[in-house]
Amino acid sequence: MGSAAELAAAALMMLGFPALMLAALVPSVPAFAAAAAVTYLADHYLHHKGSYLINRLSKVRAGLSIRFLIRQLLLILLLARLSFADNLIYYGAVACFIAFYGLQAPHGALVTLIRNRRRMPVATRNIDLASRIRIPDAPPKGLLHRSAEKMLHLDLAAVAGILVSAAVKSALAGFIGIGVTLGLGCLYVAALMPYVRGRKTPPNAEKVLAAADAWLREYKPETVLYFSGSKDSAYQVNMWLETMEQLDSRPLIILRERVILANLAPTTVPVICVPGGVHLMNMDLSTVRVTLYAANVGKNIHMLRVPTMKHVFIGHGDSDKLASVNPFSKVYDEVWTAGRAGRDRYAIADVGVRDDDIVEVGRPQLAPIQAWQGAPDGPRGGAADGYCPTVLYAPTWEGWDDNPGNTSILLAGENIVKKLVKADPPVRVLYKPHPFTGTRSPQAKAAHQRITALVRKAATERAADSRFTADTAALDRAKAELARIEARLAELSGGGTEKGDEAEATRDGLVDVEKHQEIARLRAEWNDAYWRSFPSYEHRVITGAEPRLYDCFNVSDAMVSDISSVVSDFIASGKPYAVTDSAELGVEEFKRQNTAVRAAVILSNSAAELGDLLDAVRDPASDPLAEDRGELKRYLLGPDEPTSIEQFNTAVANLAIKAERRNVGQASRAAAGTAEAEAEAELANAVPGQRVSTAGEADGVTAG
Repeated sequence: MGSAAELAAAALMMLGFPALMLAALVPSVPAFAAAAAVTYLADHYLHHKGSYLINRLSKVRAGLSIRFLIRQLLLILLLARLSFADNLIYYGAVACFIAFYGLQAPHGALVTLIRNRRRMPVATRNIDLASRIRIPDAPPKGLLHRSAEKMLHLDLAAVAGILVSAAVKSALAGFIGIGVTLGLGCLYVAALMPYVRGRKTPPNAEKVLAAADAWLREYKPETVLYFSGSKDSAYQVNMWLETMEQLDSRPLIILRERVILANLAPTTVPVICVPGGVHLMNMDLSTVRVTLYAANVGKNIHMLRVPTMKHVFIGHGDSDKLASVNPFSKVYDEVWTAGRAGRDRYAIADVGVRDDDIVEVGRPQLAPIQAWQGAPDGPRGGAADGYCPTVLYAPTWEGWDDNPGNTSILLAGENIVKKLVKADPPVRVLYKPHPFTGTRSPQAKAAHQRITALVRKAATERAADSRFTADTAALDRAKAELARIEARLAELSGGGTEKGDEAEATRDGLVDVEKHQEIARLRAEWNDAYWRSFPSYEHRVITGAEPRLYDCFNVSDAMVSDISSVVSDFIASGKPYAVTDSAELGVEEFKRQNTAVRAAVILSNSAAELGDLLDAVRDPASDPLAEDRGELKRYLLGPDEPTSIEQFNTAVANLAIKAERRNVGQASRAAAGTAEAEAEAELANAVPGQRVSTAGEADGVTAG
């Protein structure tokens, strides 16, 4: 249900309909009115919350229209039981509900027609189509948003009026309610009609596609990020947006699903969503030389068929998972990996990807992660010994099964946190759980809650510890700055007009570059102010999107985590880290199975080895794994210099040259073939051929 309130509303609605029937049979007008009010309000609340139950009721033929019809039929039954069967209000009610349902057909047809006509063959962001075609405003949101629910609720006036008539035994109130219901229904239908014709409808598909091609010919995109997938996979393309913004060549993002466009993060790169395969294959992409693919999906074939560009699989993460060595990868001209580890994975997997086709480009997404400079000199955090290291505990979630190796939360989490908050010399603990933690397993949810309580209790105790002091004036200034930044971010986020539909979003979807840059700057300032707004010795539970995981990396001196991409990313910092062997495989086997832990302190579920991690933080000179971490970082992610984005841009440029060389070669061969054909034709015309007679004889020669 999503919440206790939704559960209560669902129960009230399901009990309300039997109560309506009972009230109609008794009969009792007050009881019927009360039960009807409960069903109306509960139904509306569940729709407003988008409750899962609403969808399930539709699947079992108890959808919205049926529920309204049942309530109206029971009202007719009530009138009959009250001996109104020969009264005008009875016939008026029957006629009203028949006519009201008659209005549902044109209303539904108009809504569907408007939505279909305003659905563009291509939807765009950061592309100026409005200067080439006329895209009218969307209908007012009130007309189309939850339109079926709004139309059906117009029966409320008739139901209320009829109940009043039944109570006072006068038809006047009932006929007033009937008139209001039918009048509003007709007005609703009439209000929709102007939006199905004339200047209130967008151009047809042919004109829209022609405008998109005209823009492509003018913009001349050179490098495309191509993506297809489900709503839940939007993060796979979002992780590449900043990289696309930093390309030296002209970038373009091509999406195949509208739902991905709706979930795309803000970007300055032009974006075009082309749901139709035929539309995509007829689009003018003649200037594109390199296409990047973030996922292996069936719709990739619509771009892979184009020979004038080179195709590259860049993926959406670099790990030891089987997806990183998918045999489908051999269809691409090149496969780009972060470091040598990716190359070796393909060699070991032997799935047909040639070593010559693999290019190591690093991971541009990890650029925000700052390299470790060792323990800072001088006091930090107000601890008596002058230094209070920060340890980040960032466990992953419990996963879809009960494999004990999925997460350390269940078996080791409390042991880890207890040892950290009681460490001597002291450390500061940041606890940032995976956002899915506890969504499947009640045990994981309970463990998370206990860990949260431990961290907060330790924070309270530390605040009362005389060894730790804070500059309250500085904290107040940081909090004031944080409030100012948040207010400005809210202003910038809410300043834009909400787009009515896909057509309007396409027309107005040009990013305000200055606003985009200001938001990015303010987010960086927010992050800085956030960490200054509380003492640097304070234990903290961090949930939600902000601060980001990478920001937590940068303020931490070490991390404890589980087998996940978090570990691979943290390696970019060069800082000490520990990984929990929750499945108790043993150190050697654990390292053999997981490349990313080969330079980690391996923890058992008791967390007894945690002291080794803290020793490495406090005395970097005697850190036994420092050299191993450096080697592992280079192996997994490539060298620090040149930077990853420089490597990426170089790889794009080199592949574009290969594509251009291929295209020039094809053009030369075609020209040579044409010249050769013309020469042969000239020679054939210059030498007279034999003329064969109709009798089957050549000139002067008898056949046979």
